[in-house]
Formats: sequence, C-alpha cells, structure tokens
Amino acid sequence: MLAPAMDLLNDLFRSPPWEAMRVGLHLAFALALLFWLWQALRLRAAVSLRHLARPRAWLLPAVGLLTLALVAILTYQATWQLGGMARPQFIAFMQLHDRRQFNPAHWVQRGRILDRRGRVLAESHNRDGAAERVYPYGPVFAHAVGYADPRFGLSGIEAIANRALNGATLQSLGDWGELGRQVLTQSKRPRGQDLVTTLDAELQQLAVKRIAAAKPVGRGAVVILRPTDGAVLVLASVPGFDPNRLQPTVFTGADATNPLMNRATQGQYPPGSSFKVVLAAQALETGFHGRLDCPAEGYTTSSRYRPIRDHEYYEAKRAGRAWAGHGPLDLSTALAKSSNVFFAQLGILGGHRAFAATGQRFSFNRSIAFVGGPSGTLRLQSARLEPIPERDRYGLAQAAIGQGRVTATPAYMALIAAAIANEGVAMRPRLLRDRPPETLTRFMSADTARRLRVMLRGAVSEGTGRGIETDGLEIAGKTGTAENPQGASHSWFIGFAPASAPRLAFAVLVEHGGYGSTVAAPIARDLLLKAAEQGL
Repeated sequence: MLAPAMDLLNDLFRSPPWEAMRVGLHLAFALALLFWLWQALRLRAAVSLRHLARPRAWLLPAVGLLTLALVAILTYQATWQLGGMARPQFIAFMQLHDRRQFNPAHWVQRGRILDRRGRVLAESHNRDGAAERVYPYGPVFAHAVGYADPRFGLSGIEAIANRALNGATLQSLGDWGELGRQVLTQSKRPRGQDLVTTLDAELQQLAVKRIAAAKPVGRGAVVILRPTDGAVLVLASVPGFDPNRLQPTVFTGADATNPLMNRATQGQYPPGSSFKVVLAAQALETGFHGRLDCPAEGYTTSSRYRPIRDHEYYEAKRAGRAWAGHGPLDLSTALAKSSNVFFAQLGILGGHRAFAATGQRFSFNRSIAFVGGPSGTLRLQSARLEPIPERDRYGLAQAAIGQGRVTATPAYMALIAAAIANEGVAMRPRLLRDRPPETLTRFMSADTARRLRVMLRGAVSEGTGRGIETDGLEIAGKTGTAENPQGASHSWFIGFAPASAPRLAFAVLVEHGGYGSTVAAPIARDLLLKAAEQGL
C-alpha cells in the first residue's frame, strides 16, 4: 500500500504544475501565519488582564526556559535542514536515506562513472526537473557500478563513491555554500565529480556475452586484473539486473537465478582442479621433491571411502576400454595432467597442519576490501575452508583437489593467479583509477612463484589446457572441473598471460559448464585475444 502512494506523490511532485502549487502553498502559509499573529495582538489589546492573579515566582523563569529550548530546537532544525545543504554529510544522508523523488538533495546531478577509456558507464539526465540516473550498458556493469535510485537506494561504486559523485568533496566553505544555495533555490543544477574506473567496457561486454551464451544455464563470472597494480579490467557476473528498470520484484528473492548476487566477489564455488595451484605452491614451499605413483585404481585413505581417481579413468570407462594409469609423476607433470590421484596423496603427505598454515598464508576465510571510501567499502570473499579434523584424512585429500570442504570465489582465484604472475605478491584489487596501488599480502616466495609460472605454462602448452594454445598469447593457466551437488560440474580456468612477462591475470567460472578445458578456457583465450587487440 505504501509503495503506490509514494509513487503517486512522486508523480505529483515531478509534474510541471507543482512549481506553481508550491509557491502558492508557501505564500498561503506565510499569510496564514501573519493573520494569526495579527489576531493574537488584537486579542491582547482588547482584553484586560488586571483582574487575574499575579503569577507564581517560578512560573516566569520556567516559561522562559521552555521558550529558549523551543528556540534552540527550531534553530537546530533550521541549521540542519536549511543550512544542511551546505554540508556534505547532510546531502549524502538525504540522498541515501530520503528516497522521495522530490527530495532537494536529488537535484544534485551526480558525476559520471567512466571506464578506463572514458566510456560512460553511468550518468545523470534531466527528466521532468529531476536528475535521473542512466546506465548505457544496462545489466553489463550492474554489480560493479551498482545503482543510485531515489526509491531503492545505492549499491556498488555508486554507493562507496557517493560523496564524490554528488559533489561532497569540494575544497572550500564558499564552494559548499554555493552548492547548497543551488540545491535549495534550484537556480542552477549543481554537478558532482566524474569518476574514472579501471574497467574496460569492451572486455566486460565480451565476458558477459560469452558467459550468458555458455550452456547449459548461462551463469558464471569473469575477473581480469593487472597483476602488478591490482587494476580490475573485468568484473562480470551473469545473470545481472538492469539498473535502468529497477522494480520491487528484483529485491524479493523470487528469482531463483539470484541476479542481485555478485558471483565474481561473493559466489562460493568448489574450485576443483584450479585449486591445485595452491597445493603445488605448498609443496614447493616445503621442499617437496620426487614422484608419486598414480595408478588407475586411484587413491583412498580407507576402504570405507570411494577411491579418488583421475578423469582419464572415467573417460576410458565410458569408452569401454581399460586405462593403465599415469604411473609415477613429478609435480610439474602432475599439474599439467591435473592428476587427482597425485594431489590427493600430496595433501595427505603434507598433513593437516601444513594445509591449515597454507590457508592462513593465502588469506582463507577472509573478506578482502578492494574499493573503499567515506560512504562504504566493496569486498570480495576469499576461499572458505571448513575445519578438517585430524582424524579426517579423506576430507583432507578431497580438499587438496579443490573439493569437499573448500570453496572459493572467482575474484579470489584470479587474485591467486595474479600473485603467481607477480613474484608471489598479491596486490589489492582496485576499481578506481585514482586509487594508488597497494600491496595486500605475499602468498608465496618469489622463487616458488617463478617455478609455478613455468609449470602453468606447461599446463597449457602440453597439458589439459593445450586446446587453447595460441601463437602470440603465451597463456599460462590451470583448468578445473569441479563436482558439485547441484548438478553438472562447474567449469574453471585461471591463469595469466604472457607467461614470460605477465600483464593480465584472470579467472573464468561457468556454472555447470563441465570440463574447464572445453568451456571456461576458450572464453579466457578469446578475452585475451580481445585484450591483445587493444594493446593490453
């Protein structure tokens, strides 16, 4: 009942006759106030009060105090509500919490949000006397850029950079006074600051298009960033929502595809074989050498549990033929072949304590801030690892191959790839161009990172990713095919390029897409080709 009434009021206050009506109401109120004041003075002059009893001694001071209190309250209200438009806190508060479209704070024309090349991702247009936010790319940037709506509030960059976008970072009190005067009198539409992001509109559009076209469900996420400074070029989550057409139904949760969730930063998925890069880093850091036997019958910690096997075993079984197994493998070959049997054993050899220590070093179970400002912070979730009891050796073997109790977000897996590409150092991801690069943490030693770079290059040139080997790109990466209880396996591919001097790191996730080598990896290759066309 409330929403239709508010819509009716908003339509009224935005209609052309409202300006004349408002002036008339103000004039009528002033005349009424003068009339009643005149009547009170006439009544005072006509009535003799000499017959009344003299008031008590304490009454006059009490009335005086009450009068002063009333004057103080009215003065505070006048300062806050009338003079408040000369203060950034008030404008930000009114824009965020007073969602009525006739709120004068919405008269401020917010600054534009631009991609790294100056393409407009969000801007304000004048519609019937009010500043209406417009998003030229519709759902493509919905999760990263967010929305600014007088009815539904703020999200994304629109929320965390609210003060800058609405002009709340002016340098002088004089500027603020002029802004407040323009808002209150509506003599001139004040304008906020433009913000330039690190995002690339062409790459983002291609990422969204390819994920949406991926069978069977067209859902997933893509993250691309520069390893050396953390600049995020693509932050895509599919499906999205159109910030130009927000409706209450979008926020009810009725849509099972959950378009409001940013799958890139908040979606927790079993990482599958893409997680093996973490175990490989742990093995290199702890001095692992030698080979592990990887037979066709697989590996298990107890006869009570199903053996962990390699994907070649199941392919041979479906084809009606026998498979002899990989036999003894070293770490580099096992990573290229993505051997589950090898990495399950490797996890058990390292033990629970080493795995927990690796999780701590890699910032498991953390929320990482990557865009922050006076109005809030955008965060990405890292890997989530449930505690594995010491007696649960099979649970450790499962976690070692990216299954069981471990999940991760695509943004976090891209961060791992970026750290490998950047001598082991993870830079804090950033979306705004004017924010300086900042070191987040070190995931591994520089030597380990350099050795992993060589191994991941081999995983593409000779291993499970060889289907996307492309002259001139020199892609290094790790495929992943992650089993999940909700249906077909998720398809992963993480990595960086070019391997010899990495400029871009990435993670691609396709929900229920199947093999990482045939679904996620080609999407990553096509995005890298597009980036190469742009000189990235």
